[in-house]
Amino acid sequence: MSRIRRLLRWALAALVGAAVLAAIALGIVYYSIVPKLPDVETLRTVELQEPMYVHARDGQLIAQFGEMRRVPVKIDEVPERLKQAFIAIEDARFYDHHGVDYKGVARAIWLLATTDDKRVPGGSTITQQVARQFFLDSEYSYMRKLREMLLAMRMERELSKDEILELYLNKSFFGHRNYGVIAAAQFYYGKSMEELDLDEMASLAGIPKFPSSGNPLSNPERARERRDYILQRMEELRFVTPAEAAAARATPMHAAAHDAPIEVYAPFVAEMVRQEMVARYGAEALTQGYRVTTTIDPVLQTAADKAVRTGLEIYDRRHGWHGVEQHFELAADENAATVAARMSAIPAQVDLVPAIVLSSSTGQAQLVLRNGSLVEVTRKNSYGDRDPGSLLKRGDLVRLKRTPVASPEVPEGLPAPPPSYTYALDQVPRAQAALVSLEPINGALRALSGGYSFAGNEFNRATQARRQPGSAFKPFLYAAALDKGFNPASIVLDAPVVFRQRNGTVWRPKNATGNFAGPMRLREALVQSRNLVSVRLLDAIGVEYARKYIANFGFEEAQLPPNLSMSLGTASLTPLSVAVGYAAFANGGFRITPWFIDEVHDRNGAVLFKETPATACPSCGVSGNAAAVSQVVDGFNFGPTATARPAAPSPDAGTQAPEVDENAPRAPRAIDNRTAYQMVSMMRDVVQRGTGTAARVLDREDVGGKTGSTNDHRDAWFSGFGGPYVTTAWVGRDNFQSLGYREYGGRAALPIWIDYMRVALEGQPITQIVPPDGMVKVSVSADGRLLPNGGGLTEWVKTEDLERMQSFIDFSDYDDEPAEAAFDIF
Repeated sequence: MSRIRRLLRWALAALVGAAVLAAIALGIVYYSIVPKLPDVETLRTVELQEPMYVHARDGQLIAQFGEMRRVPVKIDEVPERLKQAFIAIEDARFYDHHGVDYKGVARAIWLLATTDDKRVPGGSTITQQVARQFFLDSEYSYMRKLREMLLAMRMERELSKDEILELYLNKSFFGHRNYGVIAAAQFYYGKSMEELDLDEMASLAGIPKFPSSGNPLSNPERARERRDYILQRMEELRFVTPAEAAAARATPMHAAAHDAPIEVYAPFVAEMVRQEMVARYGAEALTQGYRVTTTIDPVLQTAADKAVRTGLEIYDRRHGWHGVEQHFELAADENAATVAARMSAIPAQVDLVPAIVLSSSTGQAQLVLRNGSLVEVTRKNSYGDRDPGSLLKRGDLVRLKRTPVASPEVPEGLPAPPPSYTYALDQVPRAQAALVSLEPINGALRALSGGYSFAGNEFNRATQARRQPGSAFKPFLYAAALDKGFNPASIVLDAPVVFRQRNGTVWRPKNATGNFAGPMRLREALVQSRNLVSVRLLDAIGVEYARKYIANFGFEEAQLPPNLSMSLGTASLTPLSVAVGYAAFANGGFRITPWFIDEVHDRNGAVLFKETPATACPSCGVSGNAAAVSQVVDGFNFGPTATARPAAPSPDAGTQAPEVDENAPRAPRAIDNRTAYQMVSMMRDVVQRGTGTAARVLDREDVGGKTGSTNDHRDAWFSGFGGPYVTTAWVGRDNFQSLGYREYGGRAALPIWIDYMRVALEGQPITQIVPPDGMVKVSVSADGRLLPNGGGLTEWVKTEDLERMQSFIDFSDYDDEPAEAAFDIF
């Protein structure tokens, strides 16, 4: 008996010793780990990564940037059943334990002891998962598990259950770049949390365990099994009734990808905003949940994109079928699925989807789409009613224009049928275009399109393409001449001229028409876009003077050619810069700075930035640019010599402008407001009876502008103004090839401008131009002679120019086509 007692004593002592040693070991581990645990108090102020949102001026969504899609939610906004779905599958005793579910831990230990699998389920509460998500790495070890448990217990002491559950619902990954339950609901079902049905809630609750391999899109069958198990657990926990669970299980899986609800299509603007925000705030601008409000008008932006697409498609139709995009050599046994895989990296462009020809014969062709479905093309849906068999062969990659078919009304409660489409053979236009429209009073960008399709090419031609403006540049030169002493009635000779260059070569500029009109008024020269007048005009006022003057419109002087070719628009300028230059005409002579970000708010709604643009003030005085210059060239009088003039007392606006905020910063003056008035008047005539007469269809007297074309029809332009907007449209090819025969600015670019301005000017009042102070109304003859007794044509000229208008040379003895004059230029 004594022996048994001794054994029991020894066993008890060993047990106590082991317990003491275990306690010491646990204490050492505990006190070596606990001090190194992170401060869970930081979870109260944690900032989860959110994407950056870009909005139009009225709040409609333009774009969303960021690797993660997330919309944080407060726990009291989460529907009770949605919370119950997550608790049922992840942690049924969540509201009972203190961070660690010891029953779950015991079950996990038992599985470890009785199975060979060292990665066993169970044991991780929602609190432990939050600890792991925010503070721990993905290492699978006992030490990490211990840290996780200790951290979870600390979290339970310092945070409420609802705070922990809120963190879990916002942090969890739901696949396809979606983080948080709101983003998941929007992506998989296109719904808010409040709109989710029970089966959808259960489906979402099943995703975080297998976010990539078990979400409803990647593996709908696995997702269905998990959903049904969650519904069973909700029934067992009495969160739902058996009938509700059964009805939810009977619902077919119906998740589908729902991208962010983009309300305004403006991808070129969105990319401009992204680049600007990163430049201002660094890469974290895309993860801090910033809300950016732009100056873009949704109606005008839609009109701009539509005008560009329609204009390019009409242009492309004029030049016919230009072949396929590329050709694939298809094996004889290739089927639709393998052929479709070849198009995985080829995006749709607008409504033109890629397709590869499987077979073709007389009268028909069969094509496969990127999703593997087949489309038949016959004469009825071919390009220009042509035989598709003559256009296509097996392996050709072409484009089909996809048009949605209206779906019949679906009874409430039933899922909508998948969309259906019709298809027709088409092609991506070879030309590209850009349109930019802004308010000249302060430079606010209202619409911008940088090309036919952002998906096809992200190059923004409105801001990045430097092209020659051709005759659209002439108004800047004419303004320089008007501030040098010329006036709209000044006579300039439209006659052949040759310039001998220092290297021995000669330059013979020509008019687009090839003929010569002889002496003509400056106004008529602009209306008819006479090149030779522009050349002589620049030669008369001096190249260096003109470059410095034209730089006042916002151009860099280095961009302006230091020779007479500048008169024909050979500078390389962007459409945006041309629009900014034309704004000075429309706003009474001020140089504005274009802007497109109005406000930036942080995730809490606080204003981080608010733009205060420099604004034109037409009533704020004038700054003349006139200087003396010889006006006699080649024996002809090109206009009066300028003399210094006194400053005009508080001149009025050259145009009727919107009310100006008295507290806004003032835009610098670019040109004399009287010069701006004269140029607006002359460019209105370009529309009424010159190269821009197609714009008369707008039936507005305040519309003016200038066409532009370059050698070999490489570029086509129209830049002008009307109502409260200045708009520039450009058409050309990225490879600088010709647009084709007679593709002038008035034919290729002006229709785009008109289509846009038709929408932009709807309901806008007519802008009246009022001659500023310091001008006088005179009468002149058709040949520019001043008529003191009235009659003839009416012009408004600067007061100081009136006394010099008496100088006049009679050109009536000259031939209709004067002889070619020669000049040496160096």
